[in-house]
Amino acid sequence: MAEEKDVSWKDILKALGPGLIVTAAFVGPGTVTTTSSSGAKYGYVLLWALTFSVFATIVLQEMSARIAIATGKPLAEFIRTSLSKNPTVNKIAAALVVLAIGVGNAAFQTGNLTGAAIGLNTILGSSPILWLWVIGIIATILLWTGSYKVIEKFLTALVAVMGFAFLVDMFVAKPDWGQVAVHLVKPTIPEGALTIVLALIGTTVVPYNLFLHSSSVLEKGWKGRVGIKIMRWDTIIGVLLGGIFSWAIMITAAAVLHPKGIIVKSAGDMAVQLEPLLGRAAAAFFAIGLFGAGMSSAVTAPLAGAYAIQQSLGLPRDMKDKHFRTWLILIMLAGLGFGTMVFATGRSPIEAIIFAQAVNGVLLPIVAWMLLYAANKKEYLGEYTNGPISNVLGGIAVVTATILGIRLILKALGLM
Repeated sequence: MAEEKDVSWKDILKALGPGLIVTAAFVGPGTVTTTSSSGAKYGYVLLWALTFSVFATIVLQEMSARIAIATGKPLAEFIRTSLSKNPTVNKIAAALVVLAIGVGNAAFQTGNLTGAAIGLNTILGSSPILWLWVIGIIATILLWTGSYKVIEKFLTALVAVMGFAFLVDMFVAKPDWGQVAVHLVKPTIPEGALTIVLALIGTTVVPYNLFLHSSSVLEKGWKGRVGIKIMRWDTIIGVLLGGIFSWAIMITAAAVLHPKGIIVKSAGDMAVQLEPLLGRAAAAFFAIGLFGAGMSSAVTAPLAGAYAIQQSLGLPRDMKDKHFRTWLILIMLAGLGFGTMVFATGRSPIEAIIFAQAVNGVLLPIVAWMLLYAANKKEYLGEYTNGPISNVLGGIAVVTATILGIRLILKALGLM
């Protein structure tokens, strides 16, 4: 490969891929629902949480991908074999990863399947539980046969169209740009907003994406300084695109829903955001986009979770491996079970989706602390070990996420 100085923007743009996979994985019903609910209830006030989430995602994803390029091992395998010289410590670390990914993906999958079911129910009627299981069965068949790639691009295109519509709608809605500028960087947590702050972090800095990204860059064959440079730009561009999509939804909700006092309780409430641009077609368009986001993530989440768990346990990464398929089924069944419970008990699916993202926000520090420690293993990473700037930025991301997670746990226990 050419020297680093010879890498052009054309080379970087042609190589884009893993960063976009990260974005496609985190832009699901959870992102749409959480950002819409936040903007509707709190206006522009929580934009800073989204800014922090995008910043943290770039920093942590870069570390994960850099470890993979430097060592030739995906993150889960590196943690299992090289995090410590003590094999027992490595086994405990691997077990914690399996726990965090297993629980986190089950929660995330609940949001994916529930969101897709809400979308189809809005368009076609009938029972949301019926659509939940139809979507789950279709996603399972696609994963089992490996033919999910057939519809992956189509579903991603649906989400991209919805994202573009929100971006245009944001300007049509004429938000207060002065307030936007202030709250993008002003940390404030209103009374009762801690759960949704964690949800905004958990829906963007998705733990399983750290493992998915490290595997993706290895498949690209990126190596050395040139590979690191391309990976960094790929990560920044990919995550920023997802961030722009998320900012657009929250700003639109703050401009359209918040002044009307609309609290998001259904897909119809969220679709109101698109009325300035699409009028009566807003509800149908939004429902189709929500289905696309949910269906694509319903396939991606079990796949990424199974890869991470297999690597953590030292099992084959083959999709036809019996253990791999077991994890796929367990994650899918967990999502279906919790989703069915939500609809059957009459609980708000919107609240369930937000809660699922908050669970990931609480679990994130478990993986993030390991990642920060691993990125400082000079005996394995050599010149690609974290420098002072990477440690400061990573430390800010990990410590902030940890403090917020602890606060939410203490509040849930009635200790705050």
